[in-house]
Amino acid sequence: VATSAVGNWRRAGVAGAAIGVVAAGAAAGVALERLTVGRGMRKKARLALDAAGPYGALRGMPGQALADDGTEIYYEVDEVESDGASSGPRRRRLFGRRTPAPVTVVFSHGFCLSQDSWHFQRAALRGVVRTVHWDQRSHGRSDRGAAQARGVAVDIEQLGRDLKAVIDAAAPKGPLVLVGHSMGGMTVMALADQYPELIRERVVGAVFVGTSSGRLGEVNFGLPVAGVNAVRRVLPRVLRALGTQAEIVERGRRATADLFAGLIKRYSFGSRDVDPAVARFAERLIEGTPIDVVAEFYPAFTDHDKAEALEIFAEVPVLVLAGDKDLVTPSEHSEGIARLLPDAELVIVPDAGHLVMLEHPEVVTDRLADLLARVGAVPADANVGTYGSTAQPGG
Repeated sequence: VATSAVGNWRRAGVAGAAIGVVAAGAAAGVALERLTVGRGMRKKARLALDAAGPYGALRGMPGQALADDGTEIYYEVDEVESDGASSGPRRRRLFGRRTPAPVTVVFSHGFCLSQDSWHFQRAALRGVVRTVHWDQRSHGRSDRGAAQARGVAVDIEQLGRDLKAVIDAAAPKGPLVLVGHSMGGMTVMALADQYPELIRERVVGAVFVGTSSGRLGEVNFGLPVAGVNAVRRVLPRVLRALGTQAEIVERGRRATADLFAGLIKRYSFGSRDVDPAVARFAERLIEGTPIDVVAEFYPAFTDHDKAEALEIFAEVPVLVLAGDKDLVTPSEHSEGIARLLPDAELVIVPDAGHLVMLEHPEVVTDRLADLLARVGAVPADANVGTYGSTAQPGG
C-alpha cells in the first residue's frame, strides 16, 4: 500500500508540473481573483450563472445509432415545423411521386464538448431546416467507447465511422450539409476519407469551424518554446497516468475549479468581455468530460492528417471559419484548409477564440445561414430565427 501511495504521489507530482506549465498564462489572473473574492462567493456566483444562463437546454427527438464496434451513439433531430396548412384543402399529389427528402444539417461537436455547444445555432435554425445534433463517443449522452473499454486507442477514423452510423440512422436519405467544430471538423474529414461516395452523392455543403486538416503536433498553445516542448514531452505520459487514477483526479479538478476556470477561459475565448454565463457554460461542458476520456482521445490528434481527403469537398460550397485568437487550432490551420479549397469562403472572426460559435454566435449563425440559402437548404428569404443574445438564450 505504501509503495502504491508513493507511486500515486510521484505521478501527481509529474502531473502538477505539466499542468503548471500549461496554466502559466492563466495563473496570475486566478491569483488576483483569490485576493479579492472569497471561494464561497465564487461558488455562489457559479450557481447563479448556471441558473441565469440555461444554455444547452434545447432538446429534440432522441435517437440511438450503433457504431461498428457496438458503441451506442446518442443523437437528436429537430424537424422542420409544419406550415400549419393542414386545416386547408388537401393537396393532391401525382401517382407515384413522393415529396423529396429535405436537406439535413448534421452538427458535429469538438473535443471535451457535446452537441449542446451548438446552442445558439440550434436556437436560430429550429423549425427552419432539419438538423441532427449528436454526441461523439464517450462525450455527452453517448456511451463510453466500447473498443476503448477494451483498451483500443481512439483514432479520428473511428469518429468518421461513428458519424456515418449517425447519418444512416438519422438521415438515411436526402441531401446533407455537414458542420464540424474542431474535432468535429476532423470527424467530417475522416468521413470523407472513408466514404467518398457519400460525399459525392449526398453532401451539398460543408462548414469547418476552428478545425485543422493536420500538423497539430506543431501547435504551441500560446506558450513559449521551452514551455511547449516540455508539455509535448510529458503530457502524453501524464495523461496516461492520470487516466488510471480517474477518481483521484476528478476530486482534484473539483478542488481546483478556480484554476481550471481560468484555463478554460484562456483557451476557449479571445475577447476580454465574454459573457460570464457563456464562460460558465463552457466550463460545464469541459468539466463534464472525465479525465480518462481526455487521456484516450489526446494521442489521436497528433496522428490526424486529412489534407488529401479535403479535395472531395472542392465541388460543393464550403465555409471555413475561425477565431483570430484561437490557441487550440490556430486560424492558420483554417487558412490552410482554404488554400486546399480555393473556392471556399474563409471567415476569420476578430477577438474570437476556439469556441467562436459561443463567443460570437451572430457571426457564425449569419455565415451558416448564408451557406444554407446558397445550397437551397432554406429559401433565400427564410426568416432564420434570432440566435438569441449571450445574455438571454434563444429558444
